[in-house]
Amino acid sequence: MTTTTYHVAGISCDHCVRSITNEVKDVAGVRTVNIDIPTKIVTIEHADVAPLMLVAAINEAGFDEVVAQ
Repeated sequence: MTTTTYHVAGISCDHCVRSITNEVKDVAGVRTVNIDIPTKIVTIEHADVAPLMLVAAINEAGFDEVVAQ
């Protein structure tokens, strides 16, 4: 398993967390998604998923400012 972490501007509530989690979990190979609202950090545990696919899923949830940590 690989862990990838992103800072995602705009995360402010539980609805944001649900939106991102639902999109990212749809990516084949994603095991877990953890989101810390105050720091806006998204941590994804996955098996060999291309980072562009993870960012695309976060973008699909409506969040465009995604920075790898």
